[in-house]
Amino acid sequence: MRKISGLLLGLVLLGTTAFAADEFKIDPVHSRVGFAVSHMVVNTVHGRFNDFSGSILLDDKDISKSSVNVTIKTASINTDNSQRDNHLRSDAFLDAANFPEITFKSKSVEKKGSDYAAHGTLTIRGVSKDVDLVFQLKGPINVGKNLLGAEASLTINRQDFGVSWNKALDKGQVVVGNDVKIEINVEAQEVKAPAPAGK
Repeated sequence: MRKISGLLLGLVLLGTTAFAADEFKIDPVHSRVGFAVSHMVVNTVHGRFNDFSGSILLDDKDISKSSVNVTIKTASINTDNSQRDNHLRSDAFLDAANFPEITFKSKSVEKKGSDYAAHGTLTIRGVSKDVDLVFQLKGPINVGKNLLGAEASLTINRQDFGVSWNKALDKGQVVVGNDVKIEINVEAQEVKAPAPAGK
């Protein structure tokens, strides 16, 4: 099992409200999923995905009931350069037409000291890899509604997921680096269960 260590949920909110098996839905308006990759050896290209969704279910009393699920729309990739973005959407890279989503789905969650680890499957371009996502947790905070904030930073090798296009430079180096740093900033809002009928 490939282990991706990093901060998945470094929740940066103050508050001591306890919760049990509460679901929080990611708010895309106040969240960001970005990435960075080496370009031409001497530069780093930064980009983001504009369309994503997900949920966090955390039960501090029974961690086995917890889960993390994230879906990213591949075609929403944006590096502020339309020509490059179209290349990244093409079958040379993410092949958005045939693989419209990037997903992470946890299988189990466990607590490790003050940290948590979500064991799950990351799927990119139809290739699925088991990964361990290690995170820290604080919050939620109540500001009229219960909110969670999350920050993550992790690195994957794009070759592991079949994203293999490249071009050699004169000195044997390549145009695009293999290591992709993913940076996530998330605000999530609690999903209230519907009130029982007749209440």
